[in-house]
Amino acid sequence: MWRSGSPAVTEGVPGGPASALAGPYRAAASASARAVPPGGTARADGRNRRDTIDRVIDLGYSLSRRFPDPPQTDYRTADVHTLRHDLFCGDVYLADTEADRELSTAWGWVPVLDFAWALCDIVERLDRDPLGSRSARPVHAELDFTESTDRLLFERRFGWVDITADWAEAEDAPLTFNHAALRREARDFLHDLIADLTDMHEGLADNPAVWELQARYPRV
Repeated sequence: MWRSGSPAVTEGVPGGPASALAGPYRAAASASARAVPPGGTARADGRNRRDTIDRVIDLGYSLSRRFPDPPQTDYRTADVHTLRHDLFCGDVYLADTEADRELSTAWGWVPVLDFAWALCDIVERLDRDPLGSRSARPVHAELDFTESTDRLLFERRFGWVDITADWAEAEDAPLTFNHAALRREARDFLHDLIADLTDMHEGLADNPAVWELQARYPRV
């Protein structure tokens, strides 16, 4: 459902409106859950927090009971399109824990692995300016839903990334994160999510596309 830079071809089911309110996807402050059942929530965070910037960012997800994976899915041989668009549907949130604010979805059909995958890709796209954190020129990127007009919008200037959403109120300030911290947390979220999903689905850990994904975006 998420796109980053190129058209996505996917089948989806439109759901209810997205929410920008803190609430159902807020996870406990403990370590990440494993083998999260559909309808449950997880905070994908396997590391102890080390500094103030790290504590600001919280990424989490829930899996949907309404949109389960197709029966008899072979997770070992599922291709990239299937992994990104047809499996692991639910909702996601991105939160600033110090400000107690978040951007979250409430549709139930967002492919959570695709979200984590696309977020890692977007973070790298925002880092293409050779000047890096010294650059005053804004760099823009977006994640958009193929089954909705809503998008997550990213703008990097210097070492900071502003994130907002089409469904947020016009007067709402963007969430602002340090780029290096966002990269670290996005990759941790991806790896912890994969660990959760491989615990739940036999054969997924042996899927070559999953191996390649983990190698492309290692923890930092």
